Amino acid sequence: MLEDATVGTKMKVLLTQNVDKLGRTGDIKEVSGGYGRNYLIPKRLAVLATRGQMKQAEERIAAQRKRDDIVRAEAETLAAKINGQTLRFTARVGELDRLYGSVTSADIAEKLAATISEEIDRRKIDLDEPIKRIGIYPIKIRLLSDLEPMINVVVEGEEGALEVPSPETEETAEETAEST
Repeated sequence: MLEDATVGTKMKVLLTQNVDKLGRTGDIKEVSGGYGRNYLIPKRLAVLATRGQMKQAEERIAAQRKRDDIVRAEAETLAAKINGQTLRFTARVGELDRLYGSVTSADIAEKLAATISEEIDRRKIDLDEPIKRIGIYPIKIRLLSDLEPMINVVVEGEEGALEVPSPETEETAEETAEST
């Protein structure tokens, strides 16, 4: 009996999904005939790399890049609006400057959305646990993996306001301290 021509040979496949230890969607990989025929293709993780399939993959990748570029541009504009914002929260304070209640990421997202007139998902706010004391807290907003603008959250008691040091105020305070 004649054996199949692809047994023991290599075949080129186009990955339709990310495959651990092999590659990402759209990659063209050379794999053993058995691995491609018995695992990758039946599980729809890959297709045989034909000219038509490769052209379709290139078009999909180009379209995805365009979408990614648009998302990145929008995120950069949003980051420019967010970066350096100061949000003030006033709350009732008990002993040792502890709040009755707390300031959560949902509270921060709501106030930030009101400030910049754009919705921010509360899960993008890098707050490990709710804020339960008065003070000034620098907080990251994770828009993209490499785009994290910072905001200042000022939590103050109902009876008095906290002073938020501005960069100019800090410099003049340091110069005054050095001159004395």
